[in-house]
Amino acid sequence: MNKHITIAGLGPGSKEALTVGVLEALKTSSRVLLRTKVHPVVSWLEKEGIVYQSFDRYYEEAEDFQELYRRIADQVLIEAEHRPVLYAVPGHPLVAEETVQLILDGAEKRGLSVELLPAASFLDAVFGRINYDPNNGLEVLDGLSLGQQKPDPSKAVVITQVYSKMVASEVKLTLMEYYDDGCPIKVIRAAGVPGEEKIVDIPLYQLDRLDWIDHLTTVFIPPQKDASNLNRCSYPLDPLVNVMADLRGDNGCPWDKEQTHETLKQYLVEETYEVLEALGTNDAYKICDELGDLLLQIVFHAQIASENNKFDINDVVQAITEKMIRRHPHVFGDVQVKDSDEVLVNWDKIKAAEKEHQQLQNSILSGVSRALPALVRAAKLQAKAARVGFDWPDYKGAVQKVEEELNEVCQAAETGNEQKISMELGDLLFAVVNLARLLKVDAEGALTSTSEKFLRRFQYIEKKCSDMGKDLSKMTLEEMEILWNEAKCLEK
Repeated sequence: MNKHITIAGLGPGSKEALTVGVLEALKTSSRVLLRTKVHPVVSWLEKEGIVYQSFDRYYEEAEDFQELYRRIADQVLIEAEHRPVLYAVPGHPLVAEETVQLILDGAEKRGLSVELLPAASFLDAVFGRINYDPNNGLEVLDGLSLGQQKPDPSKAVVITQVYSKMVASEVKLTLMEYYDDGCPIKVIRAAGVPGEEKIVDIPLYQLDRLDWIDHLTTVFIPPQKDASNLNRCSYPLDPLVNVMADLRGDNGCPWDKEQTHETLKQYLVEETYEVLEALGTNDAYKICDELGDLLLQIVFHAQIASENNKFDINDVVQAITEKMIRRHPHVFGDVQVKDSDEVLVNWDKIKAAEKEHQQLQNSILSGVSRALPALVRAAKLQAKAARVGFDWPDYKGAVQKVEEELNEVCQAAETGNEQKISMELGDLLFAVVNLARLLKVDAEGALTSTSEKFLRRFQYIEKKCSDMGKDLSKMTLEEMEILWNEAKCLEK
């Protein structure tokens, strides 16, 4: 059996760009597979009577592009083991086509022969339209994985796969780490396709404001004359990620290699609280140091996940970047908001829309994590309920509720029923948190400050007791109260 794969390029988009060899192969092949039928030349192929099957359904089913490309490549290889197939891709097969590279690697392992039928690349059309000679220096980068690559501003850069406004936003934000916001760029759509081609010159910061960006869009950035003065990202995460990979490697640290997501939980919590403590000191050096310790924990978890082929730190950064762009349409889109309250309402609506494909949530409160500290969780539950009108008109109603709950605690205390006392105390604490929220006070922060104040005053009592040569445990409450009031006066 002839186990053979023909990989053909469909050119940049016009039927005139198809080579005679590719067209002949398409007409004579018994099994034609297209990566996507979303390409200008495909409608013309249909008129020519060419029957094909596309992989467009995979775009909806795959979790990410890595899975998408792998599934397409695997399917082509599987079919080729049973009969010859022709796999066609937009442009040139070897230009910005990850599926082709995967097929070439897999074909060699499976003993399949491969023939490449070249075509004009979209790059050829781009260079022709902007009059640029790639011999002067060029980088071609994938807009879908730009965070993993570093553009060289001293060279011309072409960004491929800028297929939506969302991708354009991500590309813009990444490029702004290396270029001035107003850096002139060219945005090219459907280069070389008669009647559909469009080219505009705009500053970088306007990239995601174009309404016509689609799957045929490419960005061109000319070489910068003084690249040394551009605002580059000086300290990416790569060095820290590499250190962590070495620590977990064969010759790494025994303790680091033993850690799991489960064993690291306690350290993540500890480092978070140490950051909170540092923030209370206003000591910039300490804050910076503690943030670094917390970042290490995040990189640690990402490294473990990467070793298990789940995700890596780039996926973490990309996911949160995409989320922040999605949830701030008033900044990165055309949505208008009046104030921060409306921002929060929109935020919840966007979150709800994101979860439509997941298990349906029946409550607007379901997104508040049970893992949060009790005071923080109570405040978040109350704030979410308040957004749909379940709230006091002002803090006075909350004050009355606190008084009501305090009376119920006293009544429960008279009964001696521990379960009822606990329940009523919980109600009182919940009411106090609600009062703090309406007074725009962070209950967790307020309690932390009071705990620190108590610590200082009690340590003053301990010190004075020691200075007087007394045993603290033998002092009367009245004596300690005097020292406590001294501490209060000293703080004032």
